[in-house]
Amino acid sequence: GFCLKKNPYPLISRCARESGLTAFFTRSSAANIPVNMELCEKMGLDKDNYSVSIPLGSTINMDGAAITITVMTLAAAHTLGISVSIPTSILATLSACGASGIAGGSLLLIPVACSLFGISNDIAMQVVGVGFIIGVIQDSCETALNSSSDVLLTATAEFMQWRKAGKEIPF
Repeated sequence: GFCLKKNPYPLISRCARESGLTAFFTRSSAANIPVNMELCEKMGLDKDNYSVSIPLGSTINMDGAAITITVMTLAAAHTLGISVSIPTSILATLSACGASGIAGGSLLLIPVACSLFGISNDIAMQVVGVGFIIGVIQDSCETALNSSSDVLLTATAEFMQWRKAGKEIPF
């Protein structure tokens, strides 16, 4: 919304519906590349841009991992009665970036995130255990978010250029 100066939810909804849904079931950002490329083409984006950003995003995107790690760590902090401020929550989210694309990678960083709140390693490993139990659904949701945000961020970057050039944004 900040970049496009208009309501971003129609774009977010379209990306989640047309990219996130298939990524949820395939659990693979790489397998969803053709879906994302077709969606970018349908939106009229520049092929020179999305033919680079979409494959690149499928290998390095961290949106889903950052949310998974942060939510699980903040849930542990809340359960232990640890007060968490908004700035600390933002720091936890930024610290969680970096493990997407590695099977179980999000779970590997939960002990690191827990240590930011002074949560002991034995409790952190219990949180990882919960992650293993909900792993299939958690991984599907994480992949859906990763893949749909590849298109969302690619479209936002290009639509921002369109807005500056006075061209109509198609949503």
